Amino acid sequence: MLDTLQYRIDRYQRLSELRMKLLRLHKILLDAERVAYEQVRGKITSGEMLRLAIDGEQFAWLRQISQIIVQIDHLLQSDEPLTPEAIATLIADVRTLLVPDEDGNEFAMKYDAALQRYPDVVLAHADVVRVLASDFQG
Repeated sequence: MLDTLQYRIDRYQRLSELRMKLLRLHKILLDAERVAYEQVRGKITSGEMLRLAIDGEQFAWLRQISQIIVQIDHLLQSDEPLTPEAIATLIADVRTLLVPDEDGNEFAMKYDAALQRYPDVVLAHADVVRVLASDFQG
């Protein structure tokens, strides 16, 4: 397929949609982790929550989603056109990350537990999967 303007716009829009869905999933997971944290340690302020999201051990597993969102931001803001290869790499990274596994790495185990515990996580995960299943190549 030729790299037409419409083709580039479509890729940009799909990547933007993936970013939005990942942000929503991240927020839901962050909110769930905050509830668990506050049950043990008591209420925290928004400022404390921000600090914990950046530096807190209990929230470290969520930084992998944050890193992918930052990668998307870099692709979307780049002066270079979105290449099919860059998009394919990013999509593969998201698919690899969002595999729940009760016997997997820390992210996979915590993600599996969140999917088991919170219906909103299941819905947000399904939204991301739908975007991933869309045709990013045109």
